[in-house]
Amino acid sequence: MDTRRLQAFVKIVDIGSLTRASAILHIAQPALSQQIISLESQFGKKLLIRSKQGVVPTEAGRALYRHAQMILRQIDQAQADISASGNVVAGRVSVGLAPFSTASVLALPLLQTVRARYPNILLHINENFGGVISEMIMTGKLDVAFIYDAGPIRGVTFEPLLNENLFAVAPSSHVERIDGKDEITVEQLAELDLMLPTAIHTVRKVVDTTFRRVGLAPKLIAEIESLSTMARAISAGIGSTILPWSAANAVRDSDEQVAVLRIVKPSMNVKISLCVSDQFPLSEPALAVNDILTELAHSFAASDDVYGVQKA
Repeated sequence: MDTRRLQAFVKIVDIGSLTRASAILHIAQPALSQQIISLESQFGKKLLIRSKQGVVPTEAGRALYRHAQMILRQIDQAQADISASGNVVAGRVSVGLAPFSTASVLALPLLQTVRARYPNILLHINENFGGVISEMIMTGKLDVAFIYDAGPIRGVTFEPLLNENLFAVAPSSHVERIDGKDEITVEQLAELDLMLPTAIHTVRKVVDTTFRRVGLAPKLIAEIESLSTMARAISAGIGSTILPWSAANAVRDSDEQVAVLRIVKPSMNVKISLCVSDQFPLSEPALAVNDILTELAHSFAASDDVYGVQKA
């Protein structure tokens, strides 16, 4: 099979437009259409549905898209391995990290360690929601992810590494009346104006589930996905939020007028795991990065100045 046809097919699906893909690939649109026709003839299935709104894959097209991603990645890795001639670990490795978690805290140490040990590895880091990242693992867009463990998902495997407690992060003036200096109950938390990530986020799911379990509901005033925006809103006294220890501590470090309180009665926690495909083996560079992530996570949990994070 001509891999150029697969590359063209993947680009069309990614962009959702035959015309724009033609311009980006510098291939005349009739020639690009002919490549898709050839693929459809080879597989005996219609692969794309075209309309005024753009181009979307059929069910067969989605299946080919997943396999094409892996085939093209394996070809790229083969070229890198051959170029390296077995002397050094080299190649491109894509890593997904969950925002609002220890995963994002480890981004810089990961870059530094990979650069020091394997200077010929090109590291690509993507911070996104766990559901989005796990899907990218399945389709071959990412090699390894360090994300919240959402439970069994077909096509990927989770290896639990850390358990991280959730904390209330609030303007100090909003929690002065709370008796506990370092703790807050869910009942007390229900009285605060809360800014939380959207329902797709694992932290939000844990929060909503915990509140329902005790027969309460969070007083939601905003949904915010950016940690920097969340921190500024808390400093401005707009409301409070709920974050894992690593993110909560980062917000407090940026403003001494911010209080961080451990949530109790009941407590809340999230599990962070390494996520890889259960269908395709990791390349040598990806295995090296996977080992470094595991090492950094365990080292972080064992650090004396870390609170609320435990090895899973």
